[in-house]
Amino acid sequence: MSLISSLHVASTALHAQSLRLNTVASNMANADSTVDTYGRPYRSKQVVFRSVPMEDIGADGVEVMSIVESEAPGRRTYEPEHPQADAQGFVTYPNVNAIEEMVNMISASRSYQMNLEAMNAARELMQRSLDILGT
Repeated sequence: MSLISSLHVASTALHAQSLRLNTVASNMANADSTVDTYGRPYRSKQVVFRSVPMEDIGADGVEVMSIVESEAPGRRTYEPEHPQADAQGFVTYPNVNAIEEMVNMISASRSYQMNLEAMNAARELMQRSLDILGT
């Protein structure tokens, strides 16, 4: 695989991990929301990746296939004074698990960082090759 190919593969991964980080941020921001824009409890979202063959460069990239909502039930808390409480006095909060989201965020952040370092290494190798040719 050429250095240009490695830059292209790493750039697809950077884009995918960026979307993953945005999804985690959305989940964390809505962890205590009682309703979303449609009037129902927010549902945790997860990014689904897939490998994409790039025949022109002889390598596989990555792309976001979809962003799916979790089907796990929301957490119910007894708060009869809350304006969103149901007839039994329970409020349904999102099914966001803050610990899982933090682990997901760390993983996405590290993946983003590693792909950025791969791009920088390829760039450095290209620069050194040009320097050798120039002398």
